[in-house]
Amino acid sequence: MRLVFAGTPEVAVPALDALLASDRHEVVAVVTRPDAPAGRGRRLVASPVAERAEEAGIEVLKPARPRDEDFLARLREIAPDCCPVVAYGALLPKAALDIPVHGWVNLHFSLLPAWRGAAPVQHSILAGDEVTGASTFLIEEGLDSGPVYGVVTEVVRPTDTSGDLLTRLAFAGSGLLAATMDGIEDGSLKAVPQPAEGVSLAPKINVEDARIDWSVPALRVDRVVRGCAPAPGAWTLFRGERLKVMSVVPAPGRDGLEPGEIAAAKNSVHVGTGSHAVELQWVQPQGKKPMKAADWARGVRIAAGERLGAA
Repeated sequence: MRLVFAGTPEVAVPALDALLASDRHEVVAVVTRPDAPAGRGRRLVASPVAERAEEAGIEVLKPARPRDEDFLARLREIAPDCCPVVAYGALLPKAALDIPVHGWVNLHFSLLPAWRGAAPVQHSILAGDEVTGASTFLIEEGLDSGPVYGVVTEVVRPTDTSGDLLTRLAFAGSGLLAATMDGIEDGSLKAVPQPAEGVSLAPKINVEDARIDWSVPALRVDRVVRGCAPAPGAWTLFRGERLKVMSVVPAPGRDGLEPGEIAAAKNSVHVGTGSHAVELQWVQPQGKKPMKAADWARGVRIAAGERLGAA
């Protein structure tokens, strides 16, 4: 099939690579988000998908809005058979959805209908899922509600951050997406409607969602830290300034601390929660680089009874 691939961030690159390597399909163009400011200089930078497509000598389309008529006209000229999608980042209008013969097929990083939305991997970790996965489905106008072509499962490891899990799913999902294109092309694969039961939503995690509530159990604190890593990053307040909490380890043998209360020793820092304590591993003070929690505690000289989370 003639394919137009739509995607934007680094996590979409493995799927693009898998399709470029296929001897059954031709990726004739890529659709990605417009160049965006990045770095301290805030200069415009092309997306990772755009950079990979340019390396491969493929046409790159960067519409400001997918409903723009010049973009739709070019897509009609290209006449793709199917448009595989991974984390493109913009809603596709019906006028675009109707152009390819076999529609737009999305690789979504959850086992649909669970975790429909922008942040499925983060929500999977926040919810304590033991197993998640990726799904390929035909895009409709609803939110991740289209019929499913195939799935691949992935075990959620106890220490996984959302970044760890998303990386594994990106590579596992790339094979699923390539196999889905094969099955659509030879007619061996039919999309199956999603069940009405088991629907859950995964809206984007914002900065306030990533604020740690030390009154909840240690298990929940651990999930928030892992689920929000690397972005937006779990955080708390210390002496009125933000402190990013990059990793913790539940410490069930450490009791006697009030929620948020800090106990700093020579080589360890424990913080009380609504159950037992957690041990801080890595933190990042405001305006500074990440550092070991014990080094941070020595530098700020924790006083007896000081707490995290207080304004």
